[in-house]
Amino acid sequence: MKKVFLVFVLTVSSLVLFAQDKEEKDKIPFKENLFTGGSISLSFFNNTFLIGGSPVLGYSLTDWADAGVVVNYNYTSYRDFNGVFNDKLRQTVYGGGAFVKLYPARFLFAQAQFEHNFIRQKYLQAGTNYTEKAKGEASSFLVGGGYTSGRQGRGGEPFYYVAILFDIKGDINSPYTDQYNRVIPIIRAGLQIPLFQGGNSRRGR
Repeated sequence: MKKVFLVFVLTVSSLVLFAQDKEEKDKIPFKENLFTGGSISLSFFNNTFLIGGSPVLGYSLTDWADAGVVVNYNYTSYRDFNGVFNDKLRQTVYGGGAFVKLYPARFLFAQAQFEHNFIRQKYLQAGTNYTEKAKGEASSFLVGGGYTSGRQGRGGEPFYYVAILFDIKGDINSPYTDQYNRVIPIIRAGLQIPLFQGGNSRRGR
């Protein structure tokens, strides 16, 4: 996993250097490549329910690549926890990370995202007043892809997207696994909004 993370960092660094060189040639102001937005996460899987939000601030590196930082908050509820009927575990997760998206076409993208999250849990035993609280943290490496309503290159119009991501890091405390440590597919739907383009929006490919 360290090798995977190193490849991720090197890929982002290479894209940044490429973007800076292209920016100098094209004389594109830095701020015109900035974007914001975010996504909503939703997942149902084997007695597991997850919902959350992830605002982002990013930079369009090229007409086919974006990178940025993300802050996330997720709430997860597990029913029949550890196989005990009607026992429940409620989990709150908050943290942040960095991502890169590659667009082979205007309507398709691949995504890789590294996160570090802080976890708060509350266990409720069925039929009793017994509760137990715990704290923890975990790193995740999310990979996947999705569909967009049409990315027009750097500085284009706002667009919607839907993505499916999976945590491949394998951390036992990952908020993206169920009580049996099986990976939960995360569905994220969101909006990306270019900033500071005014009336001079540029079209990409």
